[in-house]
Amino acid sequence: MSNNADEIASKYLGKKTECFDEYNPDLLVAVPRVDNRLLYDINNNNNLPFFGWDVWHCYEFSSMTENGVPVTRVLKLRYECDSEFIVESKSLKLYLNSFNMSRFGRNINDCLETCKNLIEQDLSQKLNTKVIANFFEDDIEQVCIFDNFEDLMKYTNEIELKIENFKETPELLKTESNDIISEYYLKFNAMRSNCRVTHQPDFGDIYIYYKSKLHIVEKSLIKYLTSFRNEFHFHEECCEMIFKRLMDLLDSSDEVFVCALYTRRGGIDINPVRWSKNCSIKPARSLIDITKFARTGIKQ
Repeated sequence: MSNNADEIASKYLGKKTECFDEYNPDLLVAVPRVDNRLLYDINNNNNLPFFGWDVWHCYEFSSMTENGVPVTRVLKLRYECDSEFIVESKSLKLYLNSFNMSRFGRNINDCLETCKNLIEQDLSQKLNTKVIANFFEDDIEQVCIFDNFEDLMKYTNEIELKIENFKETPELLKTESNDIISEYYLKFNAMRSNCRVTHQPDFGDIYIYYKSKLHIVEKSLIKYLTSFRNEFHFHEECCEMIFKRLMDLLDSSDEVFVCALYTRRGGIDINPVRWSKNCSIKPARSLIDITKFARTGIKQ
């Protein structure tokens, strides 16, 4: 990330901030995606090697009706990965908190509809892309995703596994040749990376699907994903870095899918998902669906 992008992202991150409890869209901060993509040779000029979305869940949204009746919901946001910017997470939190003491609508439904329209309008304008929002009731059904993905640790003996690299090291990845094209559904539930600005740790699960004649040795994939443990990037960047390293390793015609489900921090979680343009499966349909509350396990 360039110094300019660092400066943009650091407007609120790592700093003491006052409480903004009156609606204020100026709190939102947009961070350009391009710097990290250039660093990892991801073509950002209308020719990205993947499709995908960034999905956010905001668990602490609240506002009030005109009579001061409190309205609290879980908010889900979604926008495409080809947007020029991402929203910086602390600025999003401050922005959403600015709804707390603001009054909208004569009843709860009117309040939610007004807030939804404002959030979509403000974020779409700030990020220069279409952002879709939806509120969830407390009784919404949770949809489980990625049921058929296998735990990577099942493929190795942790007593014999020795890991020594904790900065992103693609050279750790190793492949073997197969006689036939095979499909692999893999889960790594010990992902840790760190915020680019504050260096605070972020935890999550990584889901990887690929279809290829090449077989990525699972032990090497564990070592590679663990090498993010002392890496400093935003969630979206980590997901794209993993995708790019796998595509560099495999044949250009192979199918690849990567999804990173990070745990919430500050009441917000970020879930980027990327897949190759020829990928025939979309296992994250429920995650991308703005009307569904899609989870995988206890950490989410």
